Amino acid sequence: MSGDLSDAEWLEKLRGIGERDGYFSNLGPDHASIFVERSHDVLFVAFETLFGIRSVSDTGMPVGFDVCNRRGWSHLSLITQKQTWFRDQRVWNYFDRLVDYGFFEDFDRVIVYGAGMCGYAAAAFSVVAPGAQVILVSPQATLDRTRTQWDSRFPTARRLDFSSRYAYAPDMLEAASQAFLIYDPDEAEDAMHASLFQGSNIHHHRYRRGRAGAIEADLRALGLVSVLAEKAANGVLTPAKLASILRLRKRHVPYLRALLARVLSEDRPALTAALCRAVLKDRPIPRFKQHLEEAERQLAAERGEDVSDVEQAQDRA
Repeated sequence: MSGDLSDAEWLEKLRGIGERDGYFSNLGPDHASIFVERSHDVLFVAFETLFGIRSVSDTGMPVGFDVCNRRGWSHLSLITQKQTWFRDQRVWNYFDRLVDYGFFEDFDRVIVYGAGMCGYAAAAFSVVAPGAQVILVSPQATLDRTRTQWDSRFPTARRLDFSSRYAYAPDMLEAASQAFLIYDPDEAEDAMHASLFQGSNIHHHRYRRGRAGAIEADLRALGLVSVLAEKAANGVLTPAKLASILRLRKRHVPYLRALLARVLSEDRPALTAALCRAVLKDRPIPRFKQHLEEAERQLAAERGEDVSDVEQAQDRA
């Protein structure tokens, strides 16, 4: 959809799609859902923010459209317009109704996806579809002050109710077939939330990124949400397969730049040189060549070598 649309116009266009291909529901002033019905083999459920959809997606559409359209899967998107963590009685009632109608029982396989705040919601509401496969990116476990006093990033969310229904996300994953949790261990709060998700069906994957909030951007840019969903639908997504798929990020320039920034901040020229050499084997990125030369000069100086000799060798190269 056009980026020129206002949010209200965008939602109205989405309503038209839902009314044509499934349904669209307003869930109060802050939330909405759209269901697109295709086959009953697979249902892909995604939690997203309106801002995230419109700023990240190339098509300006919820991720379910990108993942499901060419596969013929059905998809359900839950959308929030604010930082709500989907902690709204009207959202809870909506899922209650879906359960009462046996909605999720109509599908052979259910995949649930979300990142950050929406990762929290994906985990929390996955309980409505026992046996679902869940893919989470940097989710919060809860923002209940008594459990997470160490996370001060979301002060306004402290007013939300994290103590009643669909509340503590790790507990809500008990009925999932498998849950795959991707997070950056160098983001202290994200790592601490990840540690609260425990269970034999929960698999953690450490994805060092170097700056907050960018893991999902990598996955979307590389088309990996779609790849992971397909593997999950086919029953072949395992921790080893996940690791293999996510290694594709090593050819993603924004990821490599973030990795370089993290290495540079540690002031370790040997590690900087090793990273730059590895990247330059595949592609001649000027920034990496520049930092490789600088790292080699630092290493030469540490060894007491003549830096001018190193510079001459670099010029010849």
